[in-house]
Amino acid sequence: MTTDSNIQNLEPSILIEIFAMMTKIQECDQRIQHWLSAGKLQFQYYPCGGQEAIPAAFTPLLSSDDYMITTYRCIHDVLAKGSSVEHVFSEIAGKSDGLCKGKGGPMHLSDPDNGLMVTSGIVGGGVPIANGLALATIINNTGKVTVVSFGDGAANIGAVHEAMNLASLWQLPVIFLCQNNQYAEYTSYSESTRSKNLAKRAHAYEMPGVQVDGTDPVAVYHAGKEAIARAKDNKGPTFIEATCERLQGHAFGSDEDHMDQNRLSEAKNNSPLKKFRERLITENILSEEEIKKIEIAATAEIDAAEKVAESSPPPKEDELYQDVFENHQDIPDLGKLGSRVLEDPEIINEEDSENITYCQAITQTLEYALESDDSVILLGEDIADPAGGVVKATYGLSSKFGLERVRPTPISEQAIIGAAIGASMAGLRPVAEIMVNDFLGVCMDQVTNHAAKLRYMSGGKTNVPITIRTMIAGNVGSFGAQHSQSLEAWLTHSPGIKVVAPGTPKDLKGLLLSCIYDEDPCVVMESMGLYFGSGLVPKEDYRIPLGKAEIKKSGSDLTIITYGAALLNAIEVANDLEQEGISVEILDLRSLVPLDKDAIIESVSKTKRAVILHGAIRFCGFGAEIASFIHENLHSDLIKPVTRIGSAYTPIPFAKELENYHFPNNDNIKLQIKSLIE
Repeated sequence: MTTDSNIQNLEPSILIEIFAMMTKIQECDQRIQHWLSAGKLQFQYYPCGGQEAIPAAFTPLLSSDDYMITTYRCIHDVLAKGSSVEHVFSEIAGKSDGLCKGKGGPMHLSDPDNGLMVTSGIVGGGVPIANGLALATIINNTGKVTVVSFGDGAANIGAVHEAMNLASLWQLPVIFLCQNNQYAEYTSYSESTRSKNLAKRAHAYEMPGVQVDGTDPVAVYHAGKEAIARAKDNKGPTFIEATCERLQGHAFGSDEDHMDQNRLSEAKNNSPLKKFRERLITENILSEEEIKKIEIAATAEIDAAEKVAESSPPPKEDELYQDVFENHQDIPDLGKLGSRVLEDPEIINEEDSENITYCQAITQTLEYALESDDSVILLGEDIADPAGGVVKATYGLSSKFGLERVRPTPISEQAIIGAAIGASMAGLRPVAEIMVNDFLGVCMDQVTNHAAKLRYMSGGKTNVPITIRTMIAGNVGSFGAQHSQSLEAWLTHSPGIKVVAPGTPKDLKGLLLSCIYDEDPCVVMESMGLYFGSGLVPKEDYRIPLGKAEIKKSGSDLTIITYGAALLNAIEVANDLEQEGISVEILDLRSLVPLDKDAIIESVSKTKRAVILHGAIRFCGFGAEIASFIHENLHSDLIKPVTRIGSAYTPIPFAKELENYHFPNNDNIKLQIKSLIE
């Protein structure tokens, strides 16, 4: 790519638009800092001084339909993308009339009506999401462009490299816009990065890369124009490194001792807006009088917005639980106990069903979703034929539906989940596979900081209807400590994620299909130990409401509360104890968030004894929450305290003999149940 800095090659109207935006950005940035210094507001703010020209140069190139993702040093990007000053001011003041109802604040601004989809407070965390927006553009043939803005510090984050590789591999219409202000927080560029030119990194990913003077809006404009043209012509992504100087410390009020003082002084004396202003006059584009009119208009707009923000009311208490999920009643805190009568195990009509394995139920459910809804896509490692997934759960699907909708990915968990998030925000319903539950740790930022929180941080303006399938491989031998964990407690402790753990083929289909069509991010915990067990499964559309438990076996002496693979242990133990005259009821939660509290209370009220059984580590496991809930509500009714049965507090051992001691076994479960009956 080449850059052009000749101001005469741009229409005067474009130059005026750029200057007006730069002026507005600087005025907003300084006004916010004035508020903070005067003590009118208190929050963490990251000034954008020195970077005004970069997004302002993109303003004439993008429409409100084009997407942008940015990071927490964002006020310039947000305004350039079209968000109103008064809504921005109200948001950073924490007011109900703000862009996100006061729930996002200055680090999490979003305005999907103007294409501003995500502002991430995590360095580099928003970059993988840009790929999903761009993927949806290709699949839906909308012609939109996605610009993702980040700093030189983020350029060293692994998620950014995963995203660049995937964007190049799939030739996505993404512009990676690195605003290199020479500092990664408090660390200078020379202390954090060996490369003299970040744009050259793009060449390793077979994409064009260009370094431009980020203080020169004309050069940035031409680089952006060329990159956008490439994207719209389906020629793939571009990396633009716009170099500039940060004009103050990392955050408002932070010291500048770590900065080169001579360089800082020179940069302040030659700020981008000052240079561009002089240039417009010198090149006879605008007169001094015309420029002053633009500056006065910007000040008037900021003054008016400040008054609106000051008069806007703060959010009320009843707003707290809104926007966690589509339906706030799915929040565990708000589950009101009713009097729902527990149902007997569902009877499946054999004529309308087939006896298939758990693994086959996965395949057929995904096939049904792909066939009946063009918005459903699959993402994951090795999911395409001939591999068809590590356990063949997706075998045949890519052959039938094509690689556009069944997309094998690199081994890049952050890129996978990020792409799923972005695609879902653009109208698709992605099903992303994270091969083994333990690997969620690699992409937990995308799951818990982005998928889980974007609805809430946007004040309900965006949602993330993704489904993450992940396998628990513990207690089947041969996998060891890093491929066998059951990490549902991580997820249930993160507001905004729904978690299900089906224990039968029927429940797998019913829950997976419900998750795919849920408006919130869902994680389906599949157990490898169940993959080859079989049962009757309805052939057609079959959905189980999330948050609805099921009695798998009725009993009167004690309730086993369980989910996932532990259901098999519970059934075997209950059948054995029945021969000894002990009547055990089995309550299969199936869904952990939302949680069927009514079912728990109803069953334990009847039996007055409860054992909570799961394969995850007992200490701080999900069972602790259920035990606490039962004691809080039924303490005086219980004959014995609730017992929790889970795995030992150790990494999962490789040797089968040790693994047998780590996980709950039937003999131990029976002993603990008998101790409660005596």
